[in-house]
Amino acid sequence: MASKKYDDLKARQTATEQAKTDLERQQRQAVAELKKASDELAQLRLDTRRLIDDSTETGRSLRRMQQLNAQLTDSYDKLLKNSDRAMADKSADYNKVAKDLARREAELGELETNLKKSRTDIDKLNADLRTREAKLAELQKALAEKDKAVDDLKASVSNALRGFQGTDLQVKMKDGKVYVSLSEQLLFKSGSTKVDPKGQEALKQLAAVLQQQPDVNVVVEGHTDNVPFSRPAGAMQDNWDLSVLRATEIARLLTVGGVAPARITASGRSQYVPVATNDSPQNKALNRRTEIILTPKLNELLKILDSNSTASGQ
Repeated sequence: MASKKYDDLKARQTATEQAKTDLERQQRQAVAELKKASDELAQLRLDTRRLIDDSTETGRSLRRMQQLNAQLTDSYDKLLKNSDRAMADKSADYNKVAKDLARREAELGELETNLKKSRTDIDKLNADLRTREAKLAELQKALAEKDKAVDDLKASVSNALRGFQGTDLQVKMKDGKVYVSLSEQLLFKSGSTKVDPKGQEALKQLAAVLQQQPDVNVVVEGHTDNVPFSRPAGAMQDNWDLSVLRATEIARLLTVGGVAPARITASGRSQYVPVATNDSPQNKALNRRTEIILTPKLNELLKILDSNSTASGQ
């Protein structure tokens, strides 16, 4: 019985020791777990502290960001408003520029139209100028030919009448015409309408020259002094009659010499176209004269002038 009790106690003791060992192990394990839990708790507290700090900083950053965002938003709104106003101003400026451009383009178009018209007018003026220059050259040529014809005519007449020239016969040029002035002394006796033989010879020589000049018109002008007829008789009542009859007689003699009658005009100027004052016998003798005016026909020249006049009137 005692042995059994011992064995039971021994077994209990062994079990108790085993249980103690297990408890100690469990205790150590619990302590270790507790320490680990404490360390984890400390770390958690540290992490929590850090999170709190980070959260605080993040909050501050967030608030700063929110403040900055508000400022940026405000600035953006202001910029947007300013931009809208600037755009409106720019749009107004653009519209003004567009209107100015349209106006300038219209002005440019008008200027181009005017330029084209001016060029057309200039071309027409240049064409007219060339035509006028050609006409002018033609006219100058005709005038030169006419002047040469007059010069040649004067030379021919002067050469033919060389033996008669002096105080009683003069050949001169005036106004593009050749004047042959014959004194009364060369042609007529006082109050007579019949030409003396010497005068007839001079007229014969002149007629010979005029025969060779078919394009020359002849005007015979009779002139007197201012002494009136003392005894008018027959066909002669005054100096008008005397000047006309003398011119007519000379015209007849020129036709006898071979000059076509259609080329001759006879006229009397009486005392009204003197070459000197009738205040002395010498001056009166100068006024008693017959002038034969020789004019080259200007048909070609007149055609040119007429064509110019017609062109100017168009």
